Amino acid sequence: MKTPLALKETAQAAERNRDLSTFRATGTSVHASLANEIGLRIVRGDYPPGTILPNEAKWSETFDVSRSAVREAIKMLMAKSLLASRPKIGSWVEPRERWNLLDRDVLAWYAMAPDRGSFLRTVQEFRHIIEPEATAFAALRRTDEQMEEISRNCFEMGRATSLIERTRADTRFHLAILHASGNDLLVPLGVLIESALEHLFTFTSREVGDLRHAQKLHENIEKNIRLQRPDAARAAVRKLLANTDKIIGS
Repeated sequence: MKTPLALKETAQAAERNRDLSTFRATGTSVHASLANEIGLRIVRGDYPPGTILPNEAKWSETFDVSRSAVREAIKMLMAKSLLASRPKIGSWVEPRERWNLLDRDVLAWYAMAPDRGSFLRTVQEFRHIIEPEATAFAALRRTDEQMEEISRNCFEMGRATSLIERTRADTRFHLAILHASGNDLLVPLGVLIESALEHLFTFTSREVGDLRHAQKLHENIEKNIRLQRPDAARAAVRKLLANTDKIIGS
């Protein structure tokens, strides 16, 4: 019979093997995969703000990678403002308010954190701030080509045969509207929150009981942009947002 210590070591070894298989299967560089694993652990709360992280030697042993790969991973996380570092002290987790939540990777980690409800509400609040006015501007400024893209994505949402197809079409629909708003600042902002929208739409599509109702709400937005009715388009978006609020319990 194994001792408690032996059982603990076995469990740790199993976790280490899962970690190794997870990030080796990604097909990305070793340091990027390592940054992804450490970043996810930070955002989900394994290492709270202020925590001094394991040193290079420990990470190198845990993930069976070179110290140079560890150093590059730490640099990536520092660039995302998750970590700070100082000689003789090491790396520590920065306060949450300093994290760059508009970074694609940080958003993806945030979406996988245990407090999923908080993440969904944060994304939804952002949508309330941005989307109604962006849609009204799109109704005024959209080109024929932009309108074609909005309409196509709306149509593809309705005919999607899987959750992933619907979610991707839904995300493209909303990003196309941001593009059509004609505001240069909204375009890169939309691209940055793309992963956040996908996580939100995946959740709501699973939870909603009547996809046809949700589809009609999107079609109403599309119609009012196409007919260049900014006030009606704004109101249509607010109806969609109110429907999503009910689903996620905002």
